[in-house]
Amino acid sequence: MTVPASTTTSAVLPRPRGPLSEAVVSALGAPPSRPVALPARDAVDADPFGDDLALALHTCYELHYRGFAGVMPDWEWDADLLRWRKGLEDRFRQALRDGVAGGDDVDGELAGLLIEPVPGDGPSHHLRDRGSWGQLQEYFVHRSIYHLKEADPHAWVIPRLQGQAKAALVAVEFDEFGGGRGEDVHAQLFADLLGAAGLEPGYLHYLDVVPAPQLAIVNLMSMFGLHRALRGALVGHFAAAEISTAPSARRLVSALDRFDAPEACTRFFTEHVEADAVHEQIMRHDVVGDLLAREPELAADVVFGVQATELLEGALAERLLGAWRAGRSSLLHPLEAA
Repeated sequence: MTVPASTTTSAVLPRPRGPLSEAVVSALGAPPSRPVALPARDAVDADPFGDDLALALHTCYELHYRGFAGVMPDWEWDADLLRWRKGLEDRFRQALRDGVAGGDDVDGELAGLLIEPVPGDGPSHHLRDRGSWGQLQEYFVHRSIYHLKEADPHAWVIPRLQGQAKAALVAVEFDEFGGGRGEDVHAQLFADLLGAAGLEPGYLHYLDVVPAPQLAIVNLMSMFGLHRALRGALVGHFAAAEISTAPSARRLVSALDRFDAPEACTRFFTEHVEADAVHEQIMRHDVVGDLLAREPELAADVVFGVQATELLEGALAERLLGAWRAGRSSLLHPLEAA
């Protein structure tokens, strides 16, 4: 059997961006049995949405995915590291709660996602109407941090659900994982897109150039997925993502068409235009609806998941559009220098 060139190997440890990420990267270079110095106070004082905390938390979470080349697997459940990670999570989660309105009107929150502002001014609108090929490539680089592990964080919520909510969410995940066909797994489709766009398709290849806003979005998913207490927030996040993806994907197909991009580039997005229109209905009615029928006390958590997702996506949009309108790269280092 031929294995497609994609995302089958672990990444190398990232370059630190401050004392928190320096501490965790240094620790992971040693066996977990050795004592390590993890600066707990720095987590309390750190910018919760800054590069240092975002990378430190992302590095901790990656131990639950594919890990890092040369890092011992036992680090995944090292008690000292988990205790330190909790400090990062507490700082990040509290900042998210402080940054959103809250509430428990789930129907109203989800309905609001279906209303598109006219005229739209998000990154996909910019890329469709006037973006350059280089800006499209940058967008793909940002999104590679998630899309090369697409739907993996959401799988953690499956054992935390029951009944129709579980069955329906598994149906959505089945599509995300290619419907039983490895070549159609969405992570593989994105690796194919990267290669066709002249970029490196390796798993987390671009971790060192992607700034905090995109890392924070993936951290959000990982945090929600790894904590049973946040299962409602994970469902809210997943519903928000499925509702907003299809319109954005349609615009990105149009952007790629402007450049006569190869089919391997557009297929990832055309797949999402078709699939996510269906997934939206499943998530709203069968997953969220059934979850809240069983556990109505989770309504505020579902709303938190939706609002936190919108908060972080808004921060990423500001990063992208602010840089592009100023004529500079949105990455920590331009692609040609990466």
